[in-house]
Amino acid sequence: MPADITIASALSARSDDGRSFVVGDASDSAFVAGSLVVIVSAERRQLALIEERSETTPVRLRGRLVGELTDEGIDTRSSHSFATGSVEGADTATVQALHDTTGAMLEVGVNLTQPGGPARLLPQRFNRHTFWCGQSGSGKTYALGVVLEQLIAHTALPVVIFDPNSDFVRLGEVDPAATGPTANALRERDIRVLRPNAAPGARLRARFLDLPLTSKAAILQIDPIIDREEFNELIHLRTVMESGELFEVRPRLLASDNPAQRRLGQRVENLGLLDWEVWALGDAPVTDVVAERPDVAVLDLGGFSTPEQQLVIALALLDDLWARREERRPVLLVIDEAHNLASPRLDSPIAIAVRERLIQIAAEGRKFGLWLLLSTQRPSKVHPGILSQCDNLALMKMTSPTDLAELGTYFGYAPSALLDRSPWFRQGEALFAGGFAPAPSLVKVRARLTREGGSDVGVPMR
Repeated sequence: MPADITIASALSARSDDGRSFVVGDASDSAFVAGSLVVIVSAERRQLALIEERSETTPVRLRGRLVGELTDEGIDTRSSHSFATGSVEGADTATVQALHDTTGAMLEVGVNLTQPGGPARLLPQRFNRHTFWCGQSGSGKTYALGVVLEQLIAHTALPVVIFDPNSDFVRLGEVDPAATGPTANALRERDIRVLRPNAAPGARLRARFLDLPLTSKAAILQIDPIIDREEFNELIHLRTVMESGELFEVRPRLLASDNPAQRRLGQRVENLGLLDWEVWALGDAPVTDVVAERPDVAVLDLGGFSTPEQQLVIALALLDDLWARREERRPVLLVIDEAHNLASPRLDSPIAIAVRERLIQIAAEGRKFGLWLLLSTQRPSKVHPGILSQCDNLALMKMTSPTDLAELGTYFGYAPSALLDRSPWFRQGEALFAGGFAPAPSLVKVRARLTREGGSDVGVPMR
């Protein structure tokens, strides 16, 4: 390390705009994209991030100025231009000052680039939408669990997890051998798991009568134009439809002298809605559970007999949260395998209703405290109207050039040279960039403290 610093100290940098810098000849330097350095010019010392190392001769370095080093720490709101500055490697004390200044306290792993040390995220910047991406086998779900553990332990932000593969149902089970403040805090949290086939009190349910008219129509597959008579009758039956559950309303519809009402009753029968286990009946609906704001509510969507029932749960909860938005009660909505709810290719009426509500929350929900964290394998699996609203990026291994190019389009704050390293990430390695990272960082994610609900099935050996 001393040899590297000596070589780096001979480097000369220049900044014309006070935001970025360039090193004209870094041929003998070992610095790579992602390295933090200190640039000394005149009487100022500034922390900087190397974002690009060219393959030309001579080798050039480019990057951004993070902030000015002061006696109080690092002023990330201030950076200055300079004609000549010497470059030296940042040390761990300087990185700690960056964490202290920005409030980065969620320790999620270790930095993979100079000067190393712990990698931390800013809890207060989860008040922006987050996109979490990585191909199958990258460790995406496991790493997401690590970050959620930190959020749950060290903030009072309620978390709702849409969990289609039962990966987070054991989030409340802390490893008995785990010690320390984070593990102890996790043991004290109110973590509720709702499942389709659970015992009373823990069942994942929705109440049809609580849904708005448009959502009822989506579930009944009634188009306001094509099925105009039935939709119009649904409008006039609003009082009836809000006075009982489907199994109570259907007999009245079928026995009616009104043909449109009878068609409504037949539609309920033909769609088999009464056979769905999602309806609350005597159980508390998911909206009531989330309204109590437990620390965590894990919604185990995978146990339903049909995919449509997963959408009913999502639609009921998203509609309710949007209707209550003026209460401004913060909540983080974590949507694992987000393509199940937010894909641009979903075309059923209820799927479209869910996606449109998510687009609305992505565009307008931030100011009301409705924040999204969407996890999926590819950016193309999430509707552009949602993806474009994300201010935080967590990227794990991604080998598709097309996907990486798309990420570069949406997340310009992530240095392209760091995005380009994604194909060579090992399992559990990630790029964190955006508002929740003090600076774009390549990270090896730490071990989880809670049990992982799902894992890969191994090949049986003889």
